[in-house]
Amino acid sequence: MRYSNSAQLRLHNASRELVRTLNWGSQMKKYVVAAAGLLMLGASAASAADLGPRMVTKAPPMYSPVYNWTGFYLGVNGGYGWANSTHVDSLGRSTGSFNQNGGMVGGTAGYNWQLGSTVLGLETDLDWARINGSTAAGACAFGACYTNMQSFGTFRGRLGYAAGMWMPYITGGLAYADIKSGQTVATSSDQWRAGWTVGAGVEAMFAPSWSAKLEYLYADFGNSGGGAYTTPAGINVAASERNVNIIRAGINYHFDWGGPVVARY
Repeated sequence: MRYSNSAQLRLHNASRELVRTLNWGSQMKKYVVAAAGLLMLGASAASAADLGPRMVTKAPPMYSPVYNWTGFYLGVNGGYGWANSTHVDSLGRSTGSFNQNGGMVGGTAGYNWQLGSTVLGLETDLDWARINGSTAAGACAFGACYTNMQSFGTFRGRLGYAAGMWMPYITGGLAYADIKSGQTVATSSDQWRAGWTVGAGVEAMFAPSWSAKLEYLYADFGNSGGGAYTTPAGINVAASERNVNIIRAGINYHFDWGGPVVARY
């Protein structure tokens, strides 16, 4: 293109320079944006590398407590009992059977040996009792005839089955009692008598070193188990203590039992 004067030529050259400057700025903008993108990508990759491999977590193992009953224990117990008694004098007169009933409370001591699921044990207890009864029939010429069980104790073996926190058991052995018998205006007899007892129960661990139990015992002291006494008329009377039934609950503390043995799965 030809220009008529130098002013037009200078204007044309200035326009071309402006276009060249704008084009160069646009290219630089693209380069800057691209460089910024590369820097951000590199920073992200570096951060990911710093984090290291992702950790894989496992579910915690499951635990099942295995209870160990072996060891020495002390406890308290309380319950209710009922029985039958008969007074027969030397003349052959009898009161017939009359009922006794009342409460009891006392202490317990024992030791267990666990062999697999089998639990062998020895247990003794002594309770204050008021299992009392009376009648005015038959041989009672000097007021009412009475038989009162004032204390009751046992020395027994136990055979149990360990089923986790539960242990059902059977038991049996010696029974002994302080029995007072007589007539209200006659000489009375107060003697310790021996007999036998059998029963069953269930015991459960409810906290570390602590267990609770519920048991039934049957005991018998024989036809002369209630003792013998003599009336003011010189007549000898023998009292029986038969069919003693006891239901009681108890709580024991196990000294050698530190908690359940834990089995891991």
